[in-house]
Amino acid sequence: MKQLAEFLPIALFFIVYQLKGTSIELAGWEHTFDGIYSATAVLMIATVAQVVLTYAFTRTLEKRLLWLMLAVLVFGGATLVFHNQMFIQWKPTIFNWVLAVVFGGSQFVGDKNLMERTLGSQIHLPKPVWSRLNLLWVCNFAIVGGLNLVVAYGYSEETWVSYKLYSAIGFTLLLTILTALLISPYLKEEQPAEK
Repeated sequence: MKQLAEFLPIALFFIVYQLKGTSIELAGWEHTFDGIYSATAVLMIATVAQVVLTYAFTRTLEKRLLWLMLAVLVFGGATLVFHNQMFIQWKPTIFNWVLAVVFGGSQFVGDKNLMERTLGSQIHLPKPVWSRLNLLWVCNFAIVGGLNLVVAYGYSEETWVSYKLYSAIGFTLLLTILTALLISPYLKEEQPAEK
């Protein structure tokens, strides 16, 4: 459910972008959707709403979610103020590359990397597996960030908007599967010990 909620702002961004050129009138107020700019405004509103609702239901906030909201507001705001879509197109790259640096750097700071600090209380894995898992996530963030730029600069804005939605779902699913494959042998070993 949590992952589904995280895709909602991206899905709304995609949907509003598809309404480009459509006009709506509500209570005497008329708005014509202008593509990337209307979609960016909706993305900003939906991301803030997501953070507020997450806090209302859980009474906690993940730092990652707060950083995501900050990135959306800064890059989305710059997109709207300067009327230049490259700001919002760079947001996924910068956000993912910052995560790659943070996860990668955590390998060298302290006794536990970021993956072990995050999940270590829930599952027990050998140190080398935590390192491989952390490296998998670093590679994911680096590749996703790079591919975003390839699509943003090499293809049309419309293609990039579609890529943003489908790659978010696809890469998250792929990362989840690879993570499960990496840790599943150790989860099986853990079950007899618990009995």
